[in-house]
Amino acid sequence: MVRQLNKTDIIYPDCDGQPMSDNTLQFSWIVKIKENLEILFADDPNVFIAGDLLWYPVEGDNTTRRAPDTMVAFGRAKGDRGSYKQWLEDNIAPQVVFEILSPGNRLAEMTAKFEFYDRYGVEEYYIYDPDRVDFTGWWRQDGRLQGISEISGWISPRLGVRFELGDELEIYTPAGELFLSPVKIAKKAEAAQVRATVAESQVQIERDRADAAEQKATIMAAKLRELGIELD
Repeated sequence: MVRQLNKTDIIYPDCDGQPMSDNTLQFSWIVKIKENLEILFADDPNVFIAGDLLWYPVEGDNTTRRAPDTMVAFGRAKGDRGSYKQWLEDNIAPQVVFEILSPGNRLAEMTAKFEFYDRYGVEEYYIYDPDRVDFTGWWRQDGRLQGISEISGWISPRLGVRFELGDELEIYTPAGELFLSPVKIAKKAEAAQVRATVAESQVQIERDRADAAEQKATIMAAKLRELGIELD
């Protein structure tokens, strides 16, 4: 007699055996989008962001799954996860998904991904091909993902970021800050720290000058009093 597995007996692997990216360009874009979104929502404890994390939408089914290059789930707490099991996440599906294309992507694969995201409740789905600088997006209307006709200048309803197409995809925060690579973010922070240090040093120099001038005036006044000269 074969015992039927209970839902609690089913194993949901944390890895699908597929690489996160096929090349350095694809990887750099995955990291850029994921890390800049982390920064954008750093102060909101209930926005979960992940890259290449397996998402299981159906309890008891460990074969129906996808690992979006970047996904954002509003209403879910930050923290580490081996995978995103939707039934353990108040049944909240990731609302925003990004996929970065590589030359190895096939039409059948991308069609399957679209059907998955459409079926399981993604509200916004974006695909970027960095080799061709081609950016495509969909957002949910009337229960289905519908194509965004004018993607350049589009503002994500969920994220609040703006997309622009030039020599490459540009993504801007609601405050107008451009998404940068982690290296450029670090250099920008370093430059800001240097400017702050220089400004602080300049303030200290001016303060020292003022103190020296005040001390000099005090000494001069004392010498004049010694000579019998009283200052008004």
